[in-house]
Amino acid sequence: MPRLSKRVIDAAKPGAKQKFLWDDTLKGFGLLVLPSGKKSFVYQYRTLGGRSRRLTLGPYGALTPTEAKRMASELVVRVRNGDDPMATRHAFRAAPTINDLLDKYWSDHVLVHNAKTTQSTLQHIIKSILRPHLGTMKVTELTRRDIVELHSKLKHTPRQANMTLSVLSKALNLAEVWGWRPELSNPVRLIKRYKEAERDRFLSDQELGRLGTTLEQADTIGLPWVITASCKTRKHLPKDAENRRTPVSKPALYVIRLLLHTGARLSEILTLQWSHVDLENRTLALPSRKGDGRKPHPVSDTVMELIGQLAETKRSNYVIPRDGDATRHVSKEVVETAWRRIRKHAQIEDVRLHDLRHTVGTLAAQSGGNAFLISHLLRHRNVTITNRYVNTDLDPIRVLSGVIGQRLLDGLSKRPEPEPGPKGPTGNVVQFPRRHPAPR
Repeated sequence: MPRLSKRVIDAAKPGAKQKFLWDDTLKGFGLLVLPSGKKSFVYQYRTLGGRSRRLTLGPYGALTPTEAKRMASELVVRVRNGDDPMATRHAFRAAPTINDLLDKYWSDHVLVHNAKTTQSTLQHIIKSILRPHLGTMKVTELTRRDIVELHSKLKHTPRQANMTLSVLSKALNLAEVWGWRPELSNPVRLIKRYKEAERDRFLSDQELGRLGTTLEQADTIGLPWVITASCKTRKHLPKDAENRRTPVSKPALYVIRLLLHTGARLSEILTLQWSHVDLENRTLALPSRKGDGRKPHPVSDTVMELIGQLAETKRSNYVIPRDGDATRHVSKEVVETAWRRIRKHAQIEDVRLHDLRHTVGTLAAQSGGNAFLISHLLRHRNVTITNRYVNTDLDPIRVLSGVIGQRLLDGLSKRPEPEPGPKGPTGNVVQFPRRHPAPR
């Protein structure tokens, strides 16, 4: 058979069965002609173990004879070096994708080690970002450039962009543990995170005063309606402003007060049960760290007073049950709806429920608590996390700076006293004899 050229290939006619045309200048390089008329370049070889393999290089048309022959020539070298191109191709096709990695990461790590709230955040990142952009790629083929491009697309939401990097980095580290990638090959390494604007919102004394007044009104006479432009035209709008008040959910008010006085997370108070309350030792069982099991935690007298009020109407295993279903705790939506009304009336509309926790950390710092004590108070994993809650406040820093400055001034103003002369055994001055008699 002559050299496979364009003329020879175009002249090859299909038959009732598939047939091969072999090139006489490169052993193993040939053309497969199917009964349908489709023509593809192939390379046939034997492995070191003696097994015959036939590898399809690509269809004629997509590849020219010259390109196909060059590919076959490269494969000849690989086979001589002991490689098996067919096995390599099959292994690549069977290799896990990023979607496979994310499935295993979710089942073996997230569901085992992460809290429910964290799982919700991770699920959003995996489903909405990682799978659509990287899901079909092979785990071994993912490069730093691919990740940088994805990170850049998310630059307008820096926190989400950085969180995406963290999730992907953890999954790829586990891929190394599971043998899906070579060790120390994580491509997320060295990618610089975007700077995030840290939120340091906490309540000032004036804001706390307005919040206290609002909570009192919400608990007694209710909060006024929010009258919009469209409401003013309604016929049945009460003319008396005092009649334009509606009560606020009592369970929600208890949750908000407990959040403010404990510095706890919303989910920890919502799911608080009477088995977590120790009235004798005045403790509440709260997670030692986010996502961990609950352990006794000392609380203030105010907290115990609130718990005592709830104990008077105890009707559920939950400390704060729902009004209509005592078998379930009060819902997050009810509390957040009440908080939106309260913060609007108290003129603190930019304050989130979680900022009450920030406020506790800040007040603890202003009261002289060090970072280690506040870390235990807020039950953080480490002091670094505490620093995000203990906001910088100028007054205690100014006081501390003044104390240090005064001590420095006192030290600098002191003058050294003259050194005392030598003393004898009894402490008296010793008179040495003169070498020459004193002149008369």
